[in-house]
Amino acid sequence: MNKEARAKFVINTLKKIYPTIPIPLDHKDPYTLLIAVLLSAQCTDVRVNQITPFLFAKADNPYEMVKMDVDEIREIIKPCGLSPMKSKGIYGLSKMLIDEYNGIVPADFKALESFPGVGHKTASVVMSQAFGVPAFPVDTHIHRLMYRWNLSNGKNVVQTEKDAKRLFPEENWNDLHLQMIWYGREYSPARGWDLEKDIITKTIGRKSVLEEYYKKTPVKK
Repeated sequence: MNKEARAKFVINTLKKIYPTIPIPLDHKDPYTLLIAVLLSAQCTDVRVNQITPFLFAKADNPYEMVKMDVDEIREIIKPCGLSPMKSKGIYGLSKMLIDEYNGIVPADFKALESFPGVGHKTASVVMSQAFGVPAFPVDTHIHRLMYRWNLSNGKNVVQTEKDAKRLFPEENWNDLHLQMIWYGREYSPARGWDLEKDIITKTIGRKSVLEEYYKKTPVKK
């Protein structure tokens, strides 16, 4: 298969596996999604979903959030890791939302990326999942899969995003990036990987990846 054929195979297979696609991070609006995505940096979605109810019980909008100080926020979100940086980001972006956007999260990439603690990936998730704007946020799962499936060279997430946007039709981006995240977790993880369950990689995987897998994994009899 060439890359275009492999991309079509990915789309069709993931549609069959995930006809409905759950959103990994619990939220009720663009603001709570923005905070949840910020917290998810180097932290599992499961852990974030355990912590955000406590945070949002105290402040689920920027006006309530700035009533707390950075130290109070940090104590609540400490289990998510990187709490000194994340707490400053949450407080700072909440204040910017009030001062510059009347407390409303803007549906604009440039504006979102200007907020403290918000990078391109976080902005892409919010634009995609909160506003339905086509985006292709690349996390570790997507980066790994794009390499395993020989759809990207795996050099960096910036290149992986470019390759994904070039190969996959724009109307598929918002569903596809979520489907790939779930698939990466359930069928093609970095550790404890069972290629027999990973139908996509088994079918279209990069030759060197498959060879390395079989070299390390005893053949089942």
